[in-house]
Amino acid sequence: MTADASPTPPSTPPLLPRPARVFVAGHRGLVGSAVTRRLEADGHEVVTRGREQLDLRDAGQTGAFLRDVRPDAVVLAAAKVGGIMANSTYPVQFLEDNLRIQLAVIAGAHAAGVPRLLFLGSSCIYPKLADQPIREDSLLTGALEPTNEAYAIAKIAGIAQVQSYRRQYGAAYISAMPTNLYGPGDNFDLATSHVLPALIRRFHEARENGAPEVTLWGTGTPRREFLHVDDVAAACALLLDRYDDEGPVNIGCGEDLPISELAQVVREVTDYQGEIVWDTSKPDGTPRKLLDVTRLTSLGFKPAVALRDGIAATYAWWLEERRRAA
Repeated sequence: MTADASPTPPSTPPLLPRPARVFVAGHRGLVGSAVTRRLEADGHEVVTRGREQLDLRDAGQTGAFLRDVRPDAVVLAAAKVGGIMANSTYPVQFLEDNLRIQLAVIAGAHAAGVPRLLFLGSSCIYPKLADQPIREDSLLTGALEPTNEAYAIAKIAGIAQVQSYRRQYGAAYISAMPTNLYGPGDNFDLATSHVLPALIRRFHEARENGAPEVTLWGTGTPRREFLHVDDVAAACALLLDRYDDEGPVNIGCGEDLPISELAQVVREVTDYQGEIVWDTSKPDGTPRKLLDVTRLTSLGFKPAVALRDGIAATYAWWLEERRRAA
């Protein structure tokens, strides 16, 4: 499904006009909100619609909206997302909701004559035991991680849809696969959140409640890569300006760490003094997931937010959100 990438040379004019009207689908989510902030800071006009105004699973509504707005570009950051527990419990919703969103937005954008589109997938599209770091051409070379297979298949279908519109119609549509993300706007619901916000909340509440220990799933040995959402937004802006090829682009920092080490960092940031206990009866998920980011760095991308600083800022953001909601 992939092809050798041919990034647009930095010396050429940007592929996104200045200023552009950009529809960010999923603007209230972790990635969408960061992309919105970045594009607005770059001088673009960002168009958004909330879920109560536009159901992106509805092809008719979505197509009519895009024909009416006629954006210069679409960033498809809308998705049903969650952690291992949510993916394992609701595979039907993770498969069908994401397929509906992707079909409605990508087909609707093409029908409305939108010249540029960026589809955001996930690093979970790659095989569970892919060679590390994971290159884009590892796609479809092995079995997926079973705990999020439904979500991964939906995202793989999105890549195929983007590539098909390029091949059949010459559309300048591209796709990018971010690594594990975190930052302001993250989901801290323990039933549906990803690992980092879940850790922040677990350690914070344990400190508040005086709990002597925190029990975490698995062995702590799997390695994960984490990227602050503001860095993801910067990468998205760069790709909209400089990249035009059918091969997906990995978005990451190129470094990873064990979950046990991540837990220690979060423990220190939240000032929790108790012990960490690992429940080895629970699943670990993929043993390692580090992305090869050569394709992205060849365009000049470099992350700006250090992991510990980003975790501390995210913790501070969450505390402020809790204070406001109280």
